[in-house]
Amino acid sequence: MRFFQKTRHIYFPIILLLVCLVNLASFAQTIPQSKKNVDDLTEDEVSIFYQKALDSGMSEMQIEKAAKAQGYTAADIAKMRDKLSKFSNSSKSEKKTESEENTGNRVTNGKLSKSKNEENASSKENANAKDDPSNLNISRVKKSIEEQIFTLEERIFLSQPLNVYNDSLVKAYKELQLRRSIALEKVIFGADLFDSETLNFEPDLKIATPSNYTLGPDDELNIDIFGDVLDNFKVKVSTEGTVKILNLSPIYVNGLSIEAASNRIIGRLRQLYQGLNKPGSGSSAQVTLGNVRSIKVTLTGEVKFPGSYTVSSLATIFNALYLAGGPSANGSYRNIRLIRGNKTIRTLDLYDFLLKADQKDNIHLQDQDIIRISDYETRVELIGEVKRPMIFETLKGETLKDVLRFAGGFTSKAYTYSIPVTRNTSRELKLMNITQDEVSNFLPQNGDKYVIGAIIERFENRVEIEGAVFRPGMYALEQGVSTVKELIKRAEGAREDAFLNRATITRRQENFDPQIISIDLGKILRGEVADVALHREDVIKVFSFSNLKEKRTVSIFGEVNQEGEFEYKVGMKVGDLILEAKGFKEGASYSKLELARRIVSHGMGSISDEKVEIITFDINGNLEISNKGSQFILSPFDILSIRKSPDYEKQRYISIQGMVNYPGVYALKNNQVKISDFIELSGGLKSGAFLEGAQLYRNSEIVGIKLEEVIAKPSSKDNMYLMAMDSIYVPRIDQTVKLTGALQNPVSVTYKPDFKLSDYIAEAGGFSPNAIKSNVYVKSPNGISSKTKRFLFFKNYPKVLPGSEIIVDGIPLGSKKGLTPGEVMGITTSLASFSLTLIYLINQLIK
Repeated sequence: MRFFQKTRHIYFPIILLLVCLVNLASFAQTIPQSKKNVDDLTEDEVSIFYQKALDSGMSEMQIEKAAKAQGYTAADIAKMRDKLSKFSNSSKSEKKTESEENTGNRVTNGKLSKSKNEENASSKENANAKDDPSNLNISRVKKSIEEQIFTLEERIFLSQPLNVYNDSLVKAYKELQLRRSIALEKVIFGADLFDSETLNFEPDLKIATPSNYTLGPDDELNIDIFGDVLDNFKVKVSTEGTVKILNLSPIYVNGLSIEAASNRIIGRLRQLYQGLNKPGSGSSAQVTLGNVRSIKVTLTGEVKFPGSYTVSSLATIFNALYLAGGPSANGSYRNIRLIRGNKTIRTLDLYDFLLKADQKDNIHLQDQDIIRISDYETRVELIGEVKRPMIFETLKGETLKDVLRFAGGFTSKAYTYSIPVTRNTSRELKLMNITQDEVSNFLPQNGDKYVIGAIIERFENRVEIEGAVFRPGMYALEQGVSTVKELIKRAEGAREDAFLNRATITRRQENFDPQIISIDLGKILRGEVADVALHREDVIKVFSFSNLKEKRTVSIFGEVNQEGEFEYKVGMKVGDLILEAKGFKEGASYSKLELARRIVSHGMGSISDEKVEIITFDINGNLEISNKGSQFILSPFDILSIRKSPDYEKQRYISIQGMVNYPGVYALKNNQVKISDFIELSGGLKSGAFLEGAQLYRNSEIVGIKLEEVIAKPSSKDNMYLMAMDSIYVPRIDQTVKLTGALQNPVSVTYKPDFKLSDYIAEAGGFSPNAIKSNVYVKSPNGISSKTKRFLFFKNYPKVLPGSEIIVDGIPLGSKKGLTPGEVMGITTSLASFSLTLIYLINQLIK
């Protein structure tokens, strides 16, 4: 791209000619496939081909050969050169005019704005964002670094999504991403100062005019006269450096400060206004600066966007540096010179502002000033455990201590005992180690790379104690805490539950393998044996009795308010456990409490088949301490069972609804209540009660009963004993009969006493074709069903009562009814063959 930009005025016609004529894959959509007359090309085509030519990667030699291969002569190429030269010249003149109008920055309404050069560069950068494979929406400094470390092919590879998941491609892609992430962290300290959108260093034009402000052509002055005389003048400094007021001769103010110019102007005005600004005159005058002029400054050297800029006369060096993008990748941040009249009048060190906010050298600019950014001389890289890991520039005489100050100092985890530095020699790399004492005197060299490591996550004087002590934790191994006994004392002693017969020390051996050392802690504390010295990273563990035992519980089940397991406590009694279980339930039995206890011999005695001991005893319901049962001492893991009293039972209820005198819910007094007793208890039946339809519900299911027989004959088997939650329903008489199933017209009809089953079926239109006539049954209102009975050729149909339901079964749809003639023939043939075989066998046996 840069090659074509430099040589486009020389080879531009040839490039465009080739683009128009050669059938290349990259220009397949826009390049003609056959030879085209040069005179027929329009300016729009020229413009399009011009942009395509800029993206081409062919050399001028290849372009000329390709043009000749297409049959174009030197005359054709000359015509194209002439035609495109006109277009090129017109384009150049337009750019020149625009450049002259917008070179540098514009001062609009007294405010500073960026130059069109920079705006064009920014817009061009945005326009090419899609084509730029390194566009990562990062700062310009990072983008510049990325372009330096990656080739064009690598940047294109990184910008594309990885669609082909080949192992080698994935590996290469990840390696490039790692290189990019590492490189982008290596930012030059101060580079982001001129890359921030919220920091622009624009001069404040609303402040009072500085007394040392130097006037020049185009500055505007406001002259106010007040007091006995009122007048006002607005004058502008001419190109000759003078201002003109009324009929006075020109007043020369060029190069004067605003204060000196004010004295000169007022002195001249006294020719018109006697005693102006003198005591007792009654009139005064004041000269202030109105609109400021614009000046031109030039930035050169290692600056990102060198050139001339138009800025406000109030602008400082920082204003101009920001407009020019600051130092380039090779520019110095420590040696920025302001040249005025071929003399360096000030040298700016940006680190003074970055580190101390010192702007003593950020002076105001004057017309034709030159700002030159020198090449850097020494840059070093500082990474790792510092607050600002970056690339820093150093001046002659500055030491590594200064560089660490630039980086904000070490982080809290920095390893400062020794700092490794990689240095470039004339032939190869050299590794050096800088101690803490050498930091103040060590002089960095260009290219040095300092890596500040992190401290090791280990302690040089730590010991730890855990377990049954009052203050477990980590302690410093120092004078006063160097032995086991001293450490126990520092941890405020062992707890009461500490197991002192044996404690352990976990210690690292020389090869860092863990080692266990067992000690008799009780004897050490009593002074019966020698104390044990501690080593760094020792861990002492003091066990407790509770940690060495299975969790001991006792359990209670049965008639208590809270069943379950409870923590065993030494001396716990049966009465205590019942209190833990929140007392007895109402139906608890105080006799024959059962206690199941483990039999444990630890394998020391003879082996017995009995594993559990059962203890039975009585207890006082008041849990008095004097009661022997409540004072029975428990052992760990005992299980206490409390039974329900045999004569205790909760109230049970039965209900009756329908045609009785007192329907409702009744208590079941005992287990000897029968249906007839319940009917009598409810006040007997009302007139109109339909006894044949009475139903008994038990567990939500109908139990068929014959209430008429029960009342007439209480000794009947149908007179059942009632159970809790039983319910009896005695309905009114229902004068309908319901017909369902395989009938022509399933329907409910009026009950007729003289009708038989067949009559009711006829009322429903008779059987349907799929009806099974032999499987007809009647469901009585009380839930009992009766089926048609057969005896020889006689049928006995069940009785139909009011409220009954006649049900006719049918063959399911899709199923066949009866046997086909072929099936009948097959079965008959099989039976005949079987009969003949049987007769033959019988005859053989007889013989």
